Amino acid sequence: MISSMEDMALPDSVCFSAEIGLSGELRAVNRIDQRISEAEKLGFKRIYISKYNKLSPVGSQGKKRSIEIILMGRIEEVVGHLFS
Repeated sequence: MISSMEDMALPDSVCFSAEIGLSGELRAVNRIDQRISEAEKLGFKRIYISKYNKLSPVGSQGKKRSIEIILMGRIEEVVGHLFS
């Protein structure tokens, strides 16, 4: 929706995995390591997740991740990072 309001398309290489609370906070989601691994397999280069998620330092198979993980706490931070 924000991309549409700003009239700017997001790159195909970006994905998101968080819940947005009513006050704009980005909430942690379950199985974040699995979600990140799936995003990598699908070819995404960057994933935005909640800074409140607990991450393992390496991927699920013990290898360094090839996807850039960006931790954010509020939706305003994401918008600023993407559209500024």
